[in-house]
Amino acid sequence: MPNTVSAAPNPELSVNDFKESVVKHLRSTLGTYEEKASTQAWSQAVAAAVNELVFDGVSRTRKTHAREDARAVHYLSLEFLMGRLMSNNLHNLGLFEIADQAISELGQSLTDLLEEEPDMGLGNGGLGRLAACFLDSMATLELPAVGYGIHYEHGLFRQEFYKGHQVERPDEWREFGSPWEICRPESQQKVKLYGYVETVYDGAVPKKVWHPGRVVRAIPWDIPIVGYGGRNVNILRLWESRADKFFDWDVFNSGGYVDAYKESVEAETISKVLYPNDETDAGKELRLIQQYFFSAASIADVMRRFKSAHGNDFSKFARLNALQLNDTHPAIAVPEMMRVLMDDEGIEWSQAWEISQATFSYTNHTLLPEALEKWPLKLIGHVLPRHLEIILEINHRFLHNDVEPTWPGNDDIKRRLSIVEEGGAQMIRMGHLSVIGSHTVNGVAEIHSDLVKRDLFPEMNQLWPKKFTNVTNGITPRRWMKACNPRLSTLIEKHVDKDWPRYLEKLEALKPLADDESFQKEYMAVKQANKEELVGIIKNLMDIDISADAIFDIQIKRLHEYKRQHLNLLHIMAQYRRLLLNPDYDMVPRVYFFGAKAAPGYALAKQIIFAINKVAEKINNDERIGGKIKIVFPANYRVSLAEKLIPAADVSEQISLAGKEASGTGNMKLALNGAITLGTLDGANIEIAEEAGSENVVIFGMEVDDVIAKQQAGYNPSDYYHKNEELKAVLDWFDSDFFTPGEPRLLKDIKYNLVDHDPFMVLADFDSYCEAQEKIDALYRDKKAWARSTIINTASLAKFNSDRSMIDYAKNIWNLGGIAADD
Repeated sequence: MPNTVSAAPNPELSVNDFKESVVKHLRSTLGTYEEKASTQAWSQAVAAAVNELVFDGVSRTRKTHAREDARAVHYLSLEFLMGRLMSNNLHNLGLFEIADQAISELGQSLTDLLEEEPDMGLGNGGLGRLAACFLDSMATLELPAVGYGIHYEHGLFRQEFYKGHQVERPDEWREFGSPWEICRPESQQKVKLYGYVETVYDGAVPKKVWHPGRVVRAIPWDIPIVGYGGRNVNILRLWESRADKFFDWDVFNSGGYVDAYKESVEAETISKVLYPNDETDAGKELRLIQQYFFSAASIADVMRRFKSAHGNDFSKFARLNALQLNDTHPAIAVPEMMRVLMDDEGIEWSQAWEISQATFSYTNHTLLPEALEKWPLKLIGHVLPRHLEIILEINHRFLHNDVEPTWPGNDDIKRRLSIVEEGGAQMIRMGHLSVIGSHTVNGVAEIHSDLVKRDLFPEMNQLWPKKFTNVTNGITPRRWMKACNPRLSTLIEKHVDKDWPRYLEKLEALKPLADDESFQKEYMAVKQANKEELVGIIKNLMDIDISADAIFDIQIKRLHEYKRQHLNLLHIMAQYRRLLLNPDYDMVPRVYFFGAKAAPGYALAKQIIFAINKVAEKINNDERIGGKIKIVFPANYRVSLAEKLIPAADVSEQISLAGKEASGTGNMKLALNGAITLGTLDGANIEIAEEAGSENVVIFGMEVDDVIAKQQAGYNPSDYYHKNEELKAVLDWFDSDFFTPGEPRLLKDIKYNLVDHDPFMVLADFDSYCEAQEKIDALYRDKKAWARSTIINTASLAKFNSDRSMIDYAKNIWNLGGIAADD
């Protein structure tokens, strides 16, 4: 496997060297000088100085991989939530301290310059952040790899709050360009859409010819991904859509000034935003086009590189290339690969299918049926007519060659396994297509992988029991401790080898110190300093006064019913009610932090955001409770904000309904930084509890089998509403104007969703959740026991290193080894 990586500072660059490089770029690249330069100019000059090393690393790495004719993995993902790169690149290059000193000697603050960098708007939540962690680990492990995605102009959206409501605004993350990306026009591709398919004959052999109705160009932008130690630098290649021709000159000359740009505008829309609202037909069509656009461009890019080295000898293709489907978003790549092999390269079906299936593998990220994508058959036929033909042929051969021999004459099984879902409107099941078209399918936590086999694809597992496996997710400790929590990193380095960010298992050395009183004091002093820093950040950001002596209770993740932010809210409201009824109610003061965006078309999720903000407005300004509860919900949750929240967290809220969260990665980041997990036995919570010990986490609620049993028995949420006086009282607040003075029933939808439907069993878990919160309160009062548990959490999270995840993928799925770039 990959070579040992040094974490030592870069020996080739002194403080003076770095200063000279920054000043050179300030003057020659940016055309300014020290006395006149703005903070933004200084930040760009530092980035340019760093890029001298970064892009040299790109060149060396690519040259090495080409010379070695290395097998490579191509990671296809619709999201890459990269965050900011300057701090991460400096740390991975071993230059952070050198840069800090150099910038200080130039009269600037590196901390201030880091804040100038916008977050890259390339993702939404855990799926995208996981992909970013994986890229970091692939580069660190010296695995030949390319990430492929879309070069979104605006990304998801910038979240603002107006009178408590979420408002979506464009995220101008690259309004003035990004210093970390470089355009590669020489590698652009053309992507076809719409049109019709013609059958032509070469003698007696039929051949399919796709005549597209539109062609768009895919322009690649490369973002270097620096491995820890700086030796290996892979790339993330993002595709920007442009029209095949800029504008129609004849139309322009005849006075159609707007129409002349119509084709350009339509083409550029493809890479405009992440996840366009697909509540409309136009939104659905755009989202399908996005998925095909980046999948087709990426496959064309892989083909281009392969053919330049091996010509038309496709017997070597699967041996040299692995393509990973990160969820079902790139599933259309399966029929696209078949189209390219058959229509463009002239390979017959069986050989093309053998190559394609040996190349693809698929990661499933969800057990929610609505999240397993389905596209209307007619829509695929309209946008991608040739691909619909191929999908139907894949399905026919699968049902005839695989399903019929196993379950002869069983039409019910065939209906369940068919890629085409019958019913009202025929739908193409992209999850089925991904499983059938891949050689390996993995879940992302042990329980999730078991449920994928048991509940999601049971018959597929019967057909191909060796196809399904598990790779538990992980996070990169370089960003999620070393860079974001420097105080804790410094403390750890006093007691552990300095290369712990590469070999996270070395944190096990902290376990014997968990009961050491002096180390406990040092560790908790770090946590207190992080909390005090966050107090100042929140004051500047939101003008809310909070106390660092309170418990910092944090739930940061996408806003979705299954993640149950409204369960957290109900408990807060219950605590508030207890304080109103009894001002002497004994509780450790608590600050509840939320960070979440809701999908623009997800009405109830947006209603929950509104409710949290209105409850916060009431509670935060109610002097009767003496500041014992505060709610902090900063707008526009993003990676750079998470990097400030996570080091200060005392409690990590991981409260999804058991069986619904595939894995989670926020749970890993928070636990690594010393937060106590308050969670259900769901996703990776189970494995965190196993690693840290059940006594060092607080678990509540139903388990997966309990949930299934309750569903089968007929779950009636109104029973809980009527039997629990406290629960009924807080739910009835939603039906009044208590939190929305003068505007009654603005929050009623939350109450009636829970009382009448409660699809994620919030009410069933409410009592258990409240009891768990009381355990947190009691544990926090025992300072030694709390310190011990937090230290054990930090020391026990080696399993959740994304390096370990990547080693599992490389060994068990990709058959891939590390190759060190030339010095």
